[in-house]
Amino acid sequence: MISGTSHDGVDVAVVEFDENGGHLSGRVLHSASTPYDPALRARLVAALPPAATTFAEMCELDTLVGQHFAQVALQAVRDGGSVDLVVSHGQTVYHWVEGGLARGTVQIGQPAWIAEATGTPVLSDVRVRDIAAGGHGAPLVSYLDALLLAGHPGTAAALNLGGIANMTVVSPTSTLFAYDIGPANALIDAVIVGRQLGPDGYDVDGRIASTGKVDHDLLDVFLSDPYFYLPAPKSTGKEHFHLPYVEETLKAAGSRPDDADLVATLTELTIQSVARDVRAHGIDLLVASGGGCRNSFLMDGLRRALPGVVIKQSDDYGAPADDKEAIAFALIGWCTAHGLPGTLPAGTGAREPRILGSITPGSGPLSLPTPIQSAPRALTLSRG
Repeated sequence: MISGTSHDGVDVAVVEFDENGGHLSGRVLHSASTPYDPALRARLVAALPPAATTFAEMCELDTLVGQHFAQVALQAVRDGGSVDLVVSHGQTVYHWVEGGLARGTVQIGQPAWIAEATGTPVLSDVRVRDIAAGGHGAPLVSYLDALLLAGHPGTAAALNLGGIANMTVVSPTSTLFAYDIGPANALIDAVIVGRQLGPDGYDVDGRIASTGKVDHDLLDVFLSDPYFYLPAPKSTGKEHFHLPYVEETLKAAGSRPDDADLVATLTELTIQSVARDVRAHGIDLLVASGGGCRNSFLMDGLRRALPGVVIKQSDDYGAPADDKEAIAFALIGWCTAHGLPGTLPAGTGAREPRILGSITPGSGPLSLPTPIQSAPRALTLSRG
């Protein structure tokens, strides 16, 4: 289970894994997305950086988000069948990056509520061990990407278009690497919510952007952000890309676009920042996932900006675009349960691979499978 940087709800996937001779098969038995109650989401968003908050508010949100995750898990078990392990990424509320290094990360959603509701062990807090080993703790989905894209003869990339855009680049002739490119939907959503441009909190299918005109001078100011020029591995989040950031950039640029033009410009920021990196790495296959895939205006813009690149969605690889991150954390849980690292140092910048997460026991004694000595080399996903 995961709630991403859009802070809109919890995505869940029930996956049954089977390993045979280095090949891992995963059957996706159930998937769903459950939105936060509007009042809870409003409280959560109001507490995020750069806003000030209190330990009292964080304690209450940790409990309330944990209870929401618990109900999602309970429903997933009812709909998808009993499970051996629940993996909860929780809700990221702060990702501390300083001097180009990740120093810490905080995900809330107290796992004890999930364990109590389901009686099942819960793996949580999956990012911080990688950070302790010198990595960015992101993008952890790069492990799934490496398995799914194994065998492509050229240079392929898996692109996730959530609040933040991240990319894993896989090539048979060079070492895998992964990093956060910059904002995907984060700034667009921030403007939609901040200026009350729609009840959904995001630009549905790019309808607002499609009515606007890109302000290219303003776009150039956004693209001059030093973050875009940092080398990989690197990570970012809404600690950097938020509504005050937009307002400060508008002020610095001396620009006052209307609402539709601003949304169009921010959409073009996502398109151009992604396209620039895709071209720089010589990528010939781009496999996209995340909520941005449902924005046809954004996807059409990527296709226009990358005419020589084959663009597919992760659905073609057995990982539905809306469910891929939940599937990725199910994979990390399987790895941890079997004593295997769930991350690739080349993807996060860590010194070495690490077994991820902390386990909250379920209703009975904790019993883990016999450890597996070597990691799987490929993964096939199917719908069960």
